[in-house]
Formats: sequence, C-alpha cells, structure tokens
Amino acid sequence: MSTEENSIHSNIPTPHISAAYGDFAETVLMPGDPLRAKYIAEHFLEEAKCVTDVRNMLGFTGTYRGRRVSVMGSGMGMPSIGIYSHELFAFYDVEQIIRIGSAGSISEKLRVKDILIAEGASTTSAWQSKYHLNGTFAPIASWDLLYQCVKSSEELGIKVVVGNVLSEDAFYVDYPEDTEGWRQMGVLALEMEAAALYMNAARDGKKALAMFSISDEILTGVRLSSAERETGFTNMMELALDTALKL
Repeated sequence: MSTEENSIHSNIPTPHISAAYGDFAETVLMPGDPLRAKYIAEHFLEEAKCVTDVRNMLGFTGTYRGRRVSVMGSGMGMPSIGIYSHELFAFYDVEQIIRIGSAGSISEKLRVKDILIAEGASTTSAWQSKYHLNGTFAPIASWDLLYQCVKSSEELGIKVVVGNVLSEDAFYVDYPEDTEGWRQMGVLALEMEAAALYMNAARDGKKALAMFSISDEILTGVRLSSAERETGFTNMMELALDTALKL
C-alpha cells in the first residue's frame, strides 16, 4: 500500500461513517431517508449487511443479480449529502453515487410517482463558494450514468423525463411565487441535494446521477404521504439498480 493510500485510509472510520475500508461497493445508491435505504437492502439486495449506523444514517452492502451494490441514506439538504458523498468518494473509494430521492414537480409534464432524471441541477445554494471559482459552476450529471439510466428505462419499459431540477437550501420559503421564474426557465422540479452531489463528484473526479420520483405536484397541491414515499417508489429503485448493474 502506498503512502498516499495509507494517508487516505487513516481517515477511516470517518466522523460520520463507521464502516471499514472495503465495506462499500464502487456504486452506492443514496436515498435521503435511511429507512428507505433499509427497505431497499431488505427487499432488493441479497446477503445485505449493515456497514454503518452512525446517527442512524444506515448504510448497507449486498448483491443485486450477482453485482455488489451499496445503499446508504444521505439525510436532507446539501450540507448532509455533501458530507456523506465526500467521505464515500474521498475515503471509501466509491466511484459513483446514484441519488434516488423525491422531488416536487413545478411542471405540467410531471405527476406524482413519475420519474425524473436530473441532467442538470440549478441551485439557490452557496455551496460552490467553497471551491473559490471565478464564475458560476453548472452542476451536471455524469454522462455515462445518465445515458445508461435512460437506456435501462427503455429496456425495462419505465417512462422517465430528463431535465433540469432546482436544488434549494430551504424547504419552507416566504415567497413561493419566486418558483415561477425557475419554471419559466424550464426547471421541472424542486429538491434539496443534487447540486451538492454533482459538485462533489466533479471535484473528487467521481461520477454522480440523481433521479427522483415525484412526491408532490406544487402546481396542483397533490402529494404522497410519508409512508408512500418510503416504500412506494419501486420503479425508481429497480431502475437505479438496473443502472448500477451495468456500470
């Protein structure tokens, strides 16, 4: 083992992940809810083992059709997924993270339980300021993950919509009418994590993709219950796993 590898592995376990080096597969599926991670491990993975439970942010590794895959919760918001994704990329040699989350539609094209793949993630966050860039960075998905996911959706017969999302810091806002400007720019849905994930992946030289089941229609007020969000996104889970299988 090289000096550089020794230095990286000396950070394990991290302050937020108790897994040993090698406990995570190269591909990690990342829902926000740790209970959704547990549900996926129990219902889709074989020989799933819990590899981390710090702060009840559960992570599991098992196999899917013979391919080693991990799934771990990210928590809510860019600061949370920013911590977990960086530690997975930088210290556990994870090569790609596929976020599987929920989003609120601001487009007539998307109804509850529809699947959206984020090719780009606009943001209201100052997350990019930590990189000291002279301009505005455009957080985008890794092309090969995006391509494979769309290809898998066609093979599985699962309808998807591909487009731009808005990653926001705040769930509750004082001026909801501000959303209209983003809608007019073609943004399809609101969520809270993808931009930070895409920026971390870019900075760490890794790959990332975010996909969402629509849980709310902001224009109509239709929404799913928390229980439906936890267990009801089967098509998205199967799509993410099929994508991981082919990477």
